[in-house]
Amino acid sequence: MKGKLLVIGFGPGSFEHITQRAREAIQESDMIIGYKTYVELIQGLLTNQQIISTGMTEEVSRAQEAVKQAEAGKTVAVISSGDAGVYGMAGLVYEVLIEKGWKKETGVELEVIPGISAINSCASLLGAPVMHDACTISLSDHLTPWELIEKRIEAAAQADFVVAFYNPKSGRRTRQIVEAQRILLKYRSPDTPVGLVKSAYRDREEVVMTNLKDMLNHEIGMLTTVVVGNSSTFFYDDLMITPRGYQRKYTLNQTEQPLRPHQRLRKEAEPWALDQEEAVKQSASAIEAVQNTREETAASRALAEEALQAILGESTSAVVHQPIESIFEVAVSPGLANKKFTPVQMTTLAEVVGEKGTMEYTPDHQIKLQIPTAHPDMIIEKLQAASFLLSPVGDVFTIKACDFCDGEKSDAIPHTEELQKRLGGMDMPKELKLGINGCGMACYGAVQEDIGIVYRKGAFDLFLGAKTVGRNAHSGQIVAEGIAPDDIVEIVENIIHEYKEKGHPNERFHKFFKRVKNVYGFDYQDITPKIKVEPAPCGD
Repeated sequence: MKGKLLVIGFGPGSFEHITQRAREAIQESDMIIGYKTYVELIQGLLTNQQIISTGMTEEVSRAQEAVKQAEAGKTVAVISSGDAGVYGMAGLVYEVLIEKGWKKETGVELEVIPGISAINSCASLLGAPVMHDACTISLSDHLTPWELIEKRIEAAAQADFVVAFYNPKSGRRTRQIVEAQRILLKYRSPDTPVGLVKSAYRDREEVVMTNLKDMLNHEIGMLTTVVVGNSSTFFYDDLMITPRGYQRKYTLNQTEQPLRPHQRLRKEAEPWALDQEEAVKQSASAIEAVQNTREETAASRALAEEALQAILGESTSAVVHQPIESIFEVAVSPGLANKKFTPVQMTTLAEVVGEKGTMEYTPDHQIKLQIPTAHPDMIIEKLQAASFLLSPVGDVFTIKACDFCDGEKSDAIPHTEELQKRLGGMDMPKELKLGINGCGMACYGAVQEDIGIVYRKGAFDLFLGAKTVGRNAHSGQIVAEGIAPDDIVEIVENIIHEYKEKGHPNERFHKFFKRVKNVYGFDYQDITPKIKVEPAPCGD
């Protein structure tokens, strides 16, 4: 049975601004997936739906889980504040589906349910600032290069758009709104009206009227939408108004208008409008010129391709794809047991990273590389030629092995390599680390990882569910001792596949083990330290 995806925009957050269709869709759903703050905002509308809530930067895992559950036959609601199609989850859900080869006719059904976007809800609190041409620009450069955002701000400022800035500032991103103000001041008066709206229609709503010059003197954060007026926007009685232009034709303080209805659309009543006849002539000339250019270009291209084909003796494609540069991330190490980098490897790292890339040594005995490139395959080839072990970065399975006393205690190495071969780099609900130690000393801390195996007296001990960070961090629970070497790989593999299949997005293994109570026949026991621990400020 096919499931269904309901991608819901629930507006600013107040129940009275949630559309009837959005309410119905929430009630229809078997499962609600969303950012945890958004789930809390609609808590009063939930009944017995299964809830999966995750933190910021987990949008992809939410979309993937939603698709997975819908393909399993469930009706899944993916929620966004505002409108799901405006910086929301709608596009990402489509992208995940497309990656899986989804087709509208044969795949799971998808419905996008619109909501009130921030530009609309904030405008209603400010007055009527978006009565004329407007645009939205997100200042978050986590996914969009800042150079491109700058161009968009510049274009909007030059064109006299009313601009609504989303995601203007965060704890780490503080310069973007400063740069946006600088660009706008090149084209607009310092007295241009600006409205700052925080948490529109929520409990901690704040509305501030200011101007372009002074806007940074007020608190601006991730929950703020910054609305910058155009050259005609004005303040009146604590309201921000952008005229539509009616004053050009109408007398707003009189009931008797100078132009009769049949006169208002005549050419002489709109001297500022585009001359339609001249525009048609110019358009026809432009089209003819473009057509001639295209024909000339096509002829030249055909001739060039014919010559190239004669040289190469094979057909060539007329389509040329411009390479797109992006940040390529990969983790490298000398090997699972080997912890020693060679001079050749270090030289190779310097070469492939270059001036623009970065290298970061991690606690997992790897070096994480971030390299701007349009050709990641060439980088992979160079790293492999230098005998690096390559691992993907993110929510994947990673082995953190000891050095087996520089190879002297090597009995566990073949099993380590087999686990890497079968599972290394596999996608997980959350990053999953398997610690492996080659003797009972466990000096590399295998018992402190999500899953730990320790080779001792010719067999393996198995530890599950360590909590690796926080004041209440603890070692894994020992669930089995003396596992035969021939069995350990299969046991670990089954545990990991069960976590991959049943774990929630962003759910760490120790939380998964606690929730399901039993993993591959191993029972959970609460070994959390019995002390009062305040929640970590980061939300751990």
